[in-house]
Amino acid sequence: QRCCLTCCVCSIFLICIFSLCADGPRVRGFVVWDGRTDGPGGRYGNQSLASRRFLRPGPNMDAAGCKAAVAVHNHADKDTFLREVYPLRKPAVLKGIYLGACTSKWTVDYLSSAGGSQEVKVHVASVPQMDFINKNFNYRTLPFDVFVKRAAEATHAEYFISEDEKYYLRSLGVDPRKDAADITKQFPSLADDINIPAFFDKEQFFSSVFRISSAGLQLWTHYDVMDNLLIQVTGRKQVVLFSPRDAPYLYLTGDKSEVLDLDTPDLEKYPLFAKAQRYECQLEPGDVLFIPALWFHNTVAKVFGVGVNVFWKHLPADFYNTTDTYGNKDPIAASRAMQILDRALKALDELPDEYRDFYARRMVLRIQSKSYSKHYK
Repeated sequence: QRCCLTCCVCSIFLICIFSLCADGPRVRGFVVWDGRTDGPGGRYGNQSLASRRFLRPGPNMDAAGCKAAVAVHNHADKDTFLREVYPLRKPAVLKGIYLGACTSKWTVDYLSSAGGSQEVKVHVASVPQMDFINKNFNYRTLPFDVFVKRAAEATHAEYFISEDEKYYLRSLGVDPRKDAADITKQFPSLADDINIPAFFDKEQFFSSVFRISSAGLQLWTHYDVMDNLLIQVTGRKQVVLFSPRDAPYLYLTGDKSEVLDLDTPDLEKYPLFAKAQRYECQLEPGDVLFIPALWFHNTVAKVFGVGVNVFWKHLPADFYNTTDTYGNKDPIAASRAMQILDRALKALDELPDEYRDFYARRMVLRIQSKSYSKHYK
């Protein structure tokens, strides 16, 4: 059963090795595990290893801005989710789910009153397009009620950087170094208002993250290592997603893409980005978006909005890094493989160019023969 994760790890390993010997600045034509499972219960659900899909980028994925709509499921319940959505391992918008009183109660005034004056750490940016790699924002601390009112404003009488600065809250645990976010602990008075869909077993729960964004705020493209539900309580949000198999085209630094402007990307700087298949949806108040682990996603708040992200451990608990409080540290085996890769690359650097290229290609062939699945799409 662990070989499935090993295939994923080795695919990541291959991305990095192949960058030594590929013609372009990023990998072309490799195979990535799609992680297909058949339900969140058990080690990998009920589906056998032989029936899981492994996917290869198609040869004709070369049109810039290639787009596809995210599937929509109306009146989704747990049975529908487990039967029709989860096995596909693709994003899906779920409509008609009962979320509780939050959809009507969570106005600016109510949030300010019910949330109180507890201090929260927030992102403050002078531009709407936030860049985590280059840190074009500042962290500031504000009373929650003050933050909510500022985030809902277009211009501010009081501000840190500029009168039209943008605000973003990603709630943290009581001790962010040890605790994952949990809305029932950080915002108990507000937690009573929301009904989180019970689409996974209680023991799989990892975190519930409270998110509030100024209008126009765009978050960087990144992936998480756990499945999650993005609950859009109020406001509208545009979401763009990319499959894990398009990782070679996203110019990654860690778990984040260097490409910030998805609508008009700099294709001279990022030529392979044109090959990425883009999935889109717009979340309305009350919508829930299922984001499978490893799927890259980027969000834009069309208006001031409030949401809650719920993450759960869909792999066995011992696969995850116990120090991870955000849900974005690579699985232990993946981290170990990347460390081995770093040592391998350092060893290859001792060779002359011709030999380095030759042995890097041999390593690629060995990974293909030993770790790739024979089940391709």
